[in-house]
Amino acid sequence: MTQPSLLLLIPAYNEEQRIEPVLRDYAQYFRQNYQGKFQLVVVLNGCKDNTLVVVQRVAADFSTVNVLDFPEPIGKGGALIEGLKLAPMADLIGYVDADGATAPKAFHDLVRQLDGVDCVIGSRWLPGAILHQSQTRLRRFTSRVFHAIVQALLCMNIKDTQCPAKVMHRAAVEKIHSSLRIADLAFDVNLLYCLKREQFVVREVPTEWTDKIGSKVTQRLLRSSLVMFLSVVRLRLIYSPCYRWLLPLRPLEGWIYKKLKAPPPRPGPKEDGNGKSKD
Repeated sequence: MTQPSLLLLIPAYNEEQRIEPVLRDYAQYFRQNYQGKFQLVVVLNGCKDNTLVVVQRVAADFSTVNVLDFPEPIGKGGALIEGLKLAPMADLIGYVDADGATAPKAFHDLVRQLDGVDCVIGSRWLPGAILHQSQTRLRRFTSRVFHAIVQALLCMNIKDTQCPAKVMHRAAVEKIHSSLRIADLAFDVNLLYCLKREQFVVREVPTEWTDKIGSKVTQRLLRSSLVMFLSVVRLRLIYSPCYRWLLPLRPLEGWIYKKLKAPPPRPGPKEDGNGKSKD
C-alpha cells in the first residue's frame, strides 16, 4: 500500500564535516523502507564552508535529495520557516538536525505514530527513550531550566520541546506557518505553541537519540540560552493584550539580538519590520 508523501527538512550551518553520511543514510534508508514519495531538502543557513558542495555531491547520487541555499545567516529557526514553505509538496513534513543525532529509523518511528494526531515529536525525557550518548551535565541542567521557563510561561505540558525530531501533517503546517516568527533555537517552542493554540493534537513519544560531539549549541551555550530565553518571553508577550503597546520597542529588540549575534525574530502578519502595526 502506498504511504503518504513525506518531506524531511534538515537545516544546516557549516556542516561539511558531518552531513554527508547523514544524508546518505537517510536517502538510502527511505529508499528501502518507505513506500511513499520521499524528499529530503537541506536548508543552508549562511554556510561559509563547503556544505553546499557536499550536499550537491550526495544529490548527484540520490534524486530525493535537494537543497535550498540562503547565503546570509537566517538562523536555524529561519531556515525551518523557509523550508516549511515547501509544505504543499508533501502530505507529511518533518525535520531533524544535520548531525545525525536522530537516526533514520528513529525518525521513521515518529512517522509511524502520526495516526490520529496532527504532530508527533520525539522526546529524550520520557520513559522508554534510548540515549546512546547522553548530553553533558551542563547541557542537561540548562535544558531542564529552559523547560521550567517554557512551562511557567506557556503551560504546554511537553517534556522536551527542543528535541529536533518532529513530523506533522501538511494541514497543520499550513495553518500555523504565518505565526512562525522565532528564527533562533527557540523555534521549536514557537511551533509547538502555535499548534496548541490552534488546537492541533501533538503526541510526544520517547525517541532514540545519540548526542554528537562538536554541537554548536554546546560551544556557545550561554549566549544561545539567553537568546532562547528572550525569544520565549517575546512569544508570551505576543499573545498578551499589551503586545500592541510594545511594538515601538522593535528597534531596541533588533539591537539586542544583533549584539547577541542572533537572528532577530521575524515580523508578525500584523506588523512590519520597523515594529509598526499594519492595522
